[in-house]
Amino acid sequence: MPVVTLPDGSSRSFDNPVTVADVAADIGPGLAKAALAGSVGGRMVDTSYLIDSDTDLAIITAKNEEALELIRHDAAHVMAQAVQELYPGTQVTIGPAIEDGFYYDFAREEPFGPADLQKIEDRMREIVGRDLPIEREVWDREQAKKTFGDIGEAYKVEIIEDIIPEGEEVSVYRQGEWFDVCRGPHLPSTGKLPKAFKLMKLAGAYWRGDSNNPMLQRIYGTAWRDKKELKEYLHRLEEAEKRDHRKIGKALDLFHAQDEAPGMVFWHNRGWTIYLAVQQYIRDKLRDHGYQEVHTPQVIDRTLWEKSGHWDKFGDMIFTTHSENRDYAIKPMNCPAHIQIYNHGLKSYRDLPLRLAEFGSCHRNEPSGTLHGLMRVRNFVQDDAHIFCTEEQILSEVLSFNDLLFEVYKDFGFEEVLVKLSTRPEKRVGSDELWDKAEKSLENALNERGLEWELQPGEGAFYGPKIEYSLRDCLNRVWQLGTIQLDFSMPARLGATYIAEDNSKQVPVMLHRAILGSIERFIGILIEHHAGAFPLWLAPVQAVVMNITDRQAEFCREVVKSLQDKGFRAELDLRNEKIGFKIREHTLQRTPYLLVVGDREMENRSVAVRTRSGEDLGSIPLDELIQRFEGEVAKRA
Repeated sequence: MPVVTLPDGSSRSFDNPVTVADVAADIGPGLAKAALAGSVGGRMVDTSYLIDSDTDLAIITAKNEEALELIRHDAAHVMAQAVQELYPGTQVTIGPAIEDGFYYDFAREEPFGPADLQKIEDRMREIVGRDLPIEREVWDREQAKKTFGDIGEAYKVEIIEDIIPEGEEVSVYRQGEWFDVCRGPHLPSTGKLPKAFKLMKLAGAYWRGDSNNPMLQRIYGTAWRDKKELKEYLHRLEEAEKRDHRKIGKALDLFHAQDEAPGMVFWHNRGWTIYLAVQQYIRDKLRDHGYQEVHTPQVIDRTLWEKSGHWDKFGDMIFTTHSENRDYAIKPMNCPAHIQIYNHGLKSYRDLPLRLAEFGSCHRNEPSGTLHGLMRVRNFVQDDAHIFCTEEQILSEVLSFNDLLFEVYKDFGFEEVLVKLSTRPEKRVGSDELWDKAEKSLENALNERGLEWELQPGEGAFYGPKIEYSLRDCLNRVWQLGTIQLDFSMPARLGATYIAEDNSKQVPVMLHRAILGSIERFIGILIEHHAGAFPLWLAPVQAVVMNITDRQAEFCREVVKSLQDKGFRAELDLRNEKIGFKIREHTLQRTPYLLVVGDREMENRSVAVRTRSGEDLGSIPLDELIQRFEGEVAKRA
C-alpha cells in the first residue's frame, strides 16, 4: 500500500501499486491531461512508471522547467521516425537533447539538403497529429541485437554490444511501428509533443567523434514548450547573428584571423585599444587587492609538465618544440611556472597568503573544427592568478576573491551572475578530512555573501573542489567565465613548502583563480553583449571632432588636443565632406560622442554634442564636456 508524498507536503495512500498517471488522475482530470512525466525521489520517470512503495512524487507538466529536456528528447525521436518514413534505408545512431534543442545523427548514402529539412519537419507534425502512444518495452539483449540487425540498424547493434553488458536487458521505446534503444523517460504519446519545434541546420559528424570512423549526417533542431518560447528563441538567434563578434570586429576594424595562424588573433589598433583597456582595468584591480604581477617563460622544459601532470593530461593539446636534444612545451597554462616563483626562496607562514598574478599567454592545440573567432582560439591570455595560503586562510581568500569578481562583473555591465559549487569526484587526491574542510570553506564563503548557488556533486577537479561563475548576457545566453579552485596536489608534486608556526615543513594550499578567463573570449562576449557600442570607458574611439567648414579646422585641432591631454581617445575628422555624411559614418562606427564645430561653437569655445543613439545634447562648453566625460568614465557608465 504505497504512500505518495507530493511537493506541497500532502500525501495520498493507495491500496495497490499505481502509476504516475494514476496518481495524476487521482488528483484531478486537469492534471491527468497535463502530465508529461513524473519525478520520483528526484529521478525523472515515465507516467507509466509503477510506484509500489512509499516515495516522493512531483508530476511534471509543460509548466516545469524540467519538461524542456523531455520535450527535446521526444522531438529527436519523432524526427528520427520522420526521417526513416521519408527515406527508407537510413540508419539512426544517437539523438540526444542538448542546450536549446536536439540533434540526431543519421547514416545515409545520399546527403540531406535544406529542402529535406522542411519535408522532415512537416512529417514530424503529422506524427505528432497521429498521437501515437509511446511505450517502454524491455528486451533480452540478444533479442535486441537480432531485431536491430534484421532491419539493417548496424549502429544500434554496436551500441547494444558496447553499452549493455551481457545478461542485462535492453530498454526500448516504441511509438507506433517505430522503435529505438533508449533509457528514457519519454512523453506518454507523440500528441503530447508541443508543435513548437523547428529544424535548424545540417552538419557532418564522425561516428562517436572519431575521425577514423564513418562520417554521419547530423540534423539539428530546437524545441520549446510553446510557440511563444520558440518565437522568442528564434528572435534571440536573429539578434545573435546581428551581434556576431566576427562581423562587428570586421565592421569596426578591431581584429582579424587568417589561415597562416589558425586560432590566433591579429589585433588591429582599435581592437588592441579595447584589449589594453580591459587589461589595465584588471591590473589596477589586482594591485588594489594585494596581488604581485609576475611574468613567466613561454617555453619550458618537458620535465616540468611531466612532474605537474599536465603532459599526460593534455597530450596532443600541447604545442612542443625541440632544441639541443631537449623537448620543450609552449605553455598551455601558468600554474607550474608560478610554483617555480613561489619555490624561489624559503617561505614562512608569515609570507602567506602570497598572490601571484600574470597575464599569461597560453597556447593549446585546439582542433581546427572547434575554432570560433575570439571565443575559441589556440593562443589566449588569461587574467590568471594563484594564491598560496594555509588551510586556515582558505575562507578569507575565497571571500576576498568573490568580492573582487562581483565588483569586476558589475563594472563591465553584467548584473546577473550564476554560481555553482563543484564537490569531490570519485577519483581524487587528498584525505576526506581535507576535502571536508575545503568544501565547507567554499560553501561558507558563498553563504556568508548571501549568494544563491547550485551544487554540482562530483564535478570538482581531482585535486580539489571549485566554484564556477557564469554571466548571463543581454540575449539570455550564459557564459562560464570565473573560477576559483582548491588544489591539494600540484604544490606537493612540485615541491612547494613553507615553514609553519611550529617550525614544521608544510605544503601550502594553492588556489587557482580567474575572473575573465581568456581575455580574447571575454572581449568577444563584450562585443556581442554591447553590439559593438561600448560604454565610454571601453570604446576604442571615445569622441570624434568634426568641422563644418575649413574655418573651424584649427579650433577642432585644439579640442582634440585638449581631450587627448586629459587621457581621452579623441580623433579628428576634417575631411571635405558634408557634416551629415560624417555623422552617419561615425555613428555606424559606434563612436559614443560626435562633436561638431561650426562658427558659433568656435566663437563660444564649445562643441555641438550628439550621441551615437542620435540624441542631440546641444552646445556644451569644452571644459564642461571634459567634466562630463570624466564623470562617465569614473562611473563605468
